[in-house]
Amino acid sequence: MKNLLHSPGFKKLNSLHFVIAILFITTLYVTVCNLAFAPGSFFYVSNYTVSLLGKYLCYALLALAVDLVWGYCGILSLGHGAFFALGGYAMGMYLMRQIGDRGVYGNPDLPDFMVFLNWTELPWYWAGSDNVLFMVLLVFAGPGLLAYIFGTMAFRSRVSGVYLSIITQAMTYALMLSFFRNEMGFGGNNGLTDFKEIFGFSLQSPDTKLALFVATAVALAFGYAVSHFIVNSKMGRVVTAIRDAEDRVRFVGYKPQHYKVWIFVVSAMLAGLAGALYVPQVGMINPGEFSPLNSIEIVIWVAIGGRGTLYGAIIGAVVVSYAKTRFTAIMPEVWLFGLGGLFVLVTLLLPKGIAGLFASVLNKLDPPTQPANEPQAPSTTATTAAESKS
Repeated sequence: MKNLLHSPGFKKLNSLHFVIAILFITTLYVTVCNLAFAPGSFFYVSNYTVSLLGKYLCYALLALAVDLVWGYCGILSLGHGAFFALGGYAMGMYLMRQIGDRGVYGNPDLPDFMVFLNWTELPWYWAGSDNVLFMVLLVFAGPGLLAYIFGTMAFRSRVSGVYLSIITQAMTYALMLSFFRNEMGFGGNNGLTDFKEIFGFSLQSPDTKLALFVATAVALAFGYAVSHFIVNSKMGRVVTAIRDAEDRVRFVGYKPQHYKVWIFVVSAMLAGLAGALYVPQVGMINPGEFSPLNSIEIVIWVAIGGRGTLYGAIIGAVVVSYAKTRFTAIMPEVWLFGLGGLFVLVTLLLPKGIAGLFASVLNKLDPPTQPANEPQAPSTTATTAAESKS
């Protein structure tokens, strides 16, 4: 093991290489085992598992978006569920238009809920929703525009800390109440559902579910690469400096609000992409996705996985989501208490989360060594003595 850690090839690798490799191996394994083995085989991966893994990867991309602003810029957003839901609604609008005259009421132009509510024509903001390119644009532009408007007002007013967290939560709560209203034209309490197909392929087909899983893995790899590039760029280092000492950054001539708005918008668009991929895999989107509790749960994923480590956010989202799937089936009444207890234990015992535990183990296996020919820094005592002699 130590030989592997000390090999020159291994030391050139970074977290981006490892995450891409793990995603590629996982995707390949799931695809091959789903297609090549028959149900009942030990190696067979069921269609249900494929859909479940696809949903976990959407959550991982969402956690990555939150870690980008919270872990690296110190913006504790409790409203990222809003960006996730907006991306989901953009995809939902496109999927509703694909139903056409196969709905309950057989209207080729209006979704069933609009016919039920006696709407006679599509509202203006649904125009173009049957176009793929318009849908893709809306997936990024909707959350990005909201983040830009909200971020510009909040960061220019120097709202930060707990006050910023509260207003982000107020934002998603206000959106939830708005989308519950039938007058909004998004299906009210029931939301958008009963989807038939995507890009001409049936959503009930196992091949479509597998393709969506692969697409989500590719999107997560893309999101990780973008985030990795940002945090390792000069601009990313300024963002990290803002997290650690915003006043000093402002003192040396930077304008922190510009950097905050920029990274907040990028994060919102990643969350919108996660929402767009989530909707066809679960088959519906409703105002419950705007719930403030959902946004708080995302923060818990990041805290448990390891704030400030991109791969830690992915680990946290997958581990907690899997635990939720298991424990809500076994003991649904106490699951939330268990999640709260897990959050407290990780905060107390593992302040850097699961990723911090991994880093600690790796450091024990491969402790940092100082090169023999590197000059030793003089001790403070010696320096003081030399200065006094001079």
